[in-house]
Amino acid sequence: MEPKTEKHLSTDEKAISKKRLELPFHIVKRSNIALWKKILIYAAALVGALLLSAIICVAFSPKSGGSSKNIGDFFKFLFNGAFGTERKTWLFLLEMALLLGVSMALIPAFKMKFWNLGGNGQILMGCLCAYACSYWLGGKMPDWLLLIFMFVTAVAAGILWALIPAIFKAVFNTNETLFTLMMNYIAVGIVLYFRAAWIKNGSGQYPTLKAGILPALDQYKALLTVIIFVVLTILMFVYLRYSKHGYEISVVGESVNTAKYVGINVKAVIIRTMILSGAIAGLVGFFLIARTGAGLSDNSPNNMGFTAIMTSWLASFNPLLMFLTCFFIAFINKGMIQVSTGFKFTNNSIANIVVGLIYFFVIACAFFINYKIVPRDKSGNKQDLEKKFANQIKGVK
Repeated sequence: MEPKTEKHLSTDEKAISKKRLELPFHIVKRSNIALWKKILIYAAALVGALLLSAIICVAFSPKSGGSSKNIGDFFKFLFNGAFGTERKTWLFLLEMALLLGVSMALIPAFKMKFWNLGGNGQILMGCLCAYACSYWLGGKMPDWLLLIFMFVTAVAAGILWALIPAIFKAVFNTNETLFTLMMNYIAVGIVLYFRAAWIKNGSGQYPTLKAGILPALDQYKALLTVIIFVVLTILMFVYLRYSKHGYEISVVGESVNTAKYVGINVKAVIIRTMILSGAIAGLVGFFLIARTGAGLSDNSPNNMGFTAIMTSWLASFNPLLMFLTCFFIAFINKGMIQVSTGFKFTNNSIANIVVGLIYFFVIACAFFINYKIVPRDKSGNKQDLEKKFANQIKGVK
């Protein structure tokens, strides 16, 4: 007698087979969780991650001259990396502010469920256009007018680079994730092309600028950048929470069909929102160039477009919570540089492992905030089905 295949099984037999393959637990979404519990979970994850990171660094630190590092040294170096000197503090605030700016560029699109992974490319195109204005027009007009040209072209370039995938999404319903991601590589290619076209001395490096540099409000040229992006973050919170456009973004993000039913022009919302995202990304590119006149490179965004994805997600797309997530990410990045130096690591491998481990802990605890694991009930339906199946077999015999 041939064994029964799945198509020959009865409905009850299939149900029993399915039950036997099920895991003893299942994952369900939490309806709600108190704010203090969220804070406690995040705090526990952060403390656990930092302790494990400290143990790893101590274990892998080279033992030289009979001296060895301990866990206390890890936390001392971590703190000193961000706040050890006045200069380090300003550089920490600068990195935090720029990361806030990129996060503000991504938040409107993310709330609309438009997964914009093209932040790096939009920033880079803003950098390129701001640099080009200074490169060609520097010395031919007053600095204040040159800065206006640099600002306008940088913002326009960011808008263009965000608008292309937005139009394709709105009109042809293309996959915005892949589209925006590929736009990053095109932007890098354009920057490399102009480097080869402009730089004829063979150095392969864009020179620093001598014109079109923002006035310094402090000796480290960070205060103006910090002020601009902190104000921008507050304005974004007001825009998303209290404006009509912010409401439409939320509705489209919840359900496109519902948005169409209530009369919202979904295509217009997609295009308008991506224009806003691209403009802010272009603004970040402008500050990267005009703050100090630093030379352009294909890595000018320093992968902030991808880092901001995590800060946005961890803050649940809330601009005010973004202060905390950007503070945390900037603190870890700056602190681990000092940890690598203090523990005498010869390369960045251990530091990168530690940073990734900390990120993993924080992201993992976010999963348990939104979901919970519930054991399955092993009695009841399964026993009834097996009993019914046994009775059917007896009846056949």
